[in-house]
Amino acid sequence: MARGRFGKVIVLDANILIRAILGRRVRQLLEAYAVKGVCFFAADIAFEDAGKYLPSLLRKRGRPDVDVPASLDYLRQLIEPVEREIYTTFEEEARKRLHGRDENDWPVLAAALGLECAIWTEDTDFFGTGIAVWTTDRVEIFLEAQTKHRESDRV
Repeated sequence: MARGRFGKVIVLDANILIRAILGRRVRQLLEAYAVKGVCFFAADIAFEDAGKYLPSLLRKRGRPDVDVPASLDYLRQLIEPVEREIYTTFEEEARKRLHGRDENDWPVLAAALGLECAIWTEDTDFFGTGIAVWTTDRVEIFLEAQTKHRESDRV
């Protein structure tokens, strides 16, 4: 985890990766705050899920010409993939916290537990799991606070 030297900050759900490719706002936030030293992470499976769902979403939106692998490669420059070896240690705890919800989301929660990070998602299943959860309409508050915290650490 090369970017980890700046500190652990936030784990992204697959729906945020998808939004980063389909729209502008998420990508703009990622680019703006990555330059400021904010670290973004996503479970490796989130990249796989995004790659699986994006082609059909792009066709529905009339944009089948988007190069999904290249787009995901670009995002990997901004978002560090978290390997299974890191988050599988927390699988049981993550599944327990997601019980009765979408337990298939356990890798995202497990990555956040393992890295002691917040989660950026549009999925309400993560609320009440004991991890701070941010949605796109509010995440800039968190990211800006992280930027200020990092600046004060350097002074």
